[in-house]
Amino acid sequence: MTAAAIGPETAGELDDAGVISRSLTEPECFSALFDRYGRQIYDYAARRLGAQAAEDIVAETFFAAFRQRASYDRSRSLARPWLYGIATNLMARHRRTEEKYYRTLQRTGADPLPEPLADRVVRRVAAEAEERRLAGAIARLHRRDRDVLLLVAWADLTYEEVACALDVPVGTVRSRLNRARRKVRAAFGDTDPTAEEL
Repeated sequence: MTAAAIGPETAGELDDAGVISRSLTEPECFSALFDRYGRQIYDYAARRLGAQAAEDIVAETFFAAFRQRASYDRSRSLARPWLYGIATNLMARHRRTEEKYYRTLQRTGADPLPEPLADRVVRRVAAEAEERRLAGAIARLHRRDRDVLLLVAWADLTYEEVACALDVPVGTVRSRLNRARRKVRAAFGDTDPTAEEL
């Protein structure tokens, strides 16, 4: 294949590291990462900070990733943990907003991600009190423990991916997650609502 034939339309066939490599000479190829992960990052940020702040986090995440792409470790074929790490670091700047959001969620039970009306009504009737308790428990967690818990529970990252995202050892991820779950379980009378779904 000639250089002229390589473009953003073929970037979709590359793994993430290949897209990043290609974007060093063809910057438009980087948009393939946004197509792959933009919605996931948005959903994660919206659950943590609300929909309005999530749009800013997504934009800032991909802008920062684009600027840092030359230093990306291309031995890692999957960029998802790297992007979540950038997003989590950006969210740390919004920590006060996040804690205020969880306190509001604890009081109101309003989730930032819309659901179909029938599902939302049934879910709210059945689970409003538990969501408020969960929001309160999450709000009381230390930021580092909360980051690990939510990357596992909401972003569905593995322990290894969380370690990569936060640039900490896997053992640190395990201990922070264990501590966070222990505190959440205590708020729920020793049952773990994070074991199934947050």
